[in-house]
Amino acid sequence: MDIAPELPQGLQWLNAPGGSLHEQRGRIVALAFVNAASAWCGQRLNEIAQLQARYLGRLQALAVHVPRFDSERDPQQALKRLRRHGVSMPIGHDADWVAWQRFGIEAWPTVLLIDGEGHIRHRLVGLEPLAELERMVATLCDGLQSPPDDDLDTPRELHPEPRTALRFPTGLAVTGERLFVADSGHHRVLECTHSGRILRQFGMKAAGFADGELTLAGFCRPHGLVLEREALYVADTGNHALRHVNLFTGTVNTLCGNGRPGDAVEGVVRSPRNVALNHPHALALVNNRVYLAQAGDNRIWSYDLGNHELRQRAGSGQLDVRDGSGAMAAFAQPVALAAVHQALYVCDAVGSAVRSMQLRSGVVQTLLGQGLWEFGNEDGPRDTARLQNPQAIALSPDAPQMWIADSGNGSLRMLRLGGGELTTVALPRPLQGPAGLAVAAGAVWIAETDAHQVLRYDIASGELSTVAIEE
Repeated sequence: MDIAPELPQGLQWLNAPGGSLHEQRGRIVALAFVNAASAWCGQRLNEIAQLQARYLGRLQALAVHVPRFDSERDPQQALKRLRRHGVSMPIGHDADWVAWQRFGIEAWPTVLLIDGEGHIRHRLVGLEPLAELERMVATLCDGLQSPPDDDLDTPRELHPEPRTALRFPTGLAVTGERLFVADSGHHRVLECTHSGRILRQFGMKAAGFADGELTLAGFCRPHGLVLEREALYVADTGNHALRHVNLFTGTVNTLCGNGRPGDAVEGVVRSPRNVALNHPHALALVNNRVYLAQAGDNRIWSYDLGNHELRQRAGSGQLDVRDGSGAMAAFAQPVALAAVHQALYVCDAVGSAVRSMQLRSGVVQTLLGQGLWEFGNEDGPRDTARLQNPQAIALSPDAPQMWIADSGNGSLRMLRLGGGELTTVALPRPLQGPAGLAVAAGAVWIAETDAHQVLRYDIASGELSTVAIEE
């Protein structure tokens, strides 16, 4: 068994003191190497946090963030992204990949289980089943003495997020009179006026998975929203479920999803809670079908509202930017959808790409983006333009324009469809982690996720204003 090397002295701890591995002797350490942009890493960190709570005082979880994008070299941007996943354990920022190389890491996520004497006992690459991870942790913890009471306290976060009306808002849906917001960090969906007054809250404002009326229902980090008349559909990402809100009665019910990530299976959904989904992140509605972008399996699925059939539409499951038909194509963490006529547009976050899928044929083509490691901040023709970790797209209802929340560059971009070029919208300031867009009432509505607020960009005047969300 190898003794774990010590963490680099220059490792910057972002939210809580992590200390050295030597200081953790006598307890098990789960040392997770992660990337903030990865849905898989967010899932692994939440699973480790659950185990730490179960083995309190005997297991210490530490995360080391290694940037993929240039924007993630900014420690505050990295911290914000990890907090979106609900992460509160100590996070070390390995901006120059020093710890990554010292520990011989080759892929995200990688978890090293280090015993009480400092030996690396297990190296888990990717997403081993949670049951297997817990079995390893339990075996290592069995030989440890019960910790004293004063050793049961977990490190407190330094400089936590401020208390605001919204916490990491993401998905938006807008009508002529209403604004719907996925208040992801508060695990709820809000119905507001355009001026921001909250009319109704769906969800109990705490993570849960329950159907029912208004505040009795439970969501967990909801993201994508799509609205049709009195039906609001919600990509309940943290619960790995597709939810339906009846706006007339105010009730919430589950269409499919069992609360845990898993491999979806095609077929008619007869028992919604027996169906597995994997990080459904975004939704679009076409011809009575809800299309789902699943960031966890890199595929596009559909759920037929008439016969309740779940079908795989495109994507091999491999993390890649590859064109083709149906399962021959590959996506790189699809996080946003927009539909018009028989075309579905897909925003690939990790691929820094925008793709199109023909609904009749399933053919996928890349509009913007060159590959997994090709990103930047260039306007111009599609073959030279670059995005960086985009998080949302939206279409103008009366013009062939696509709006893009280019989160890694802190900007709002616009692509003219039909062969047009990519341009950057002139805003008075950079945006902080935008991850939601909607176009309605002459405006682009922006979820400025890391700033915990919603903005309104007036298309005609160019004015950018804050929507004051309040009870």
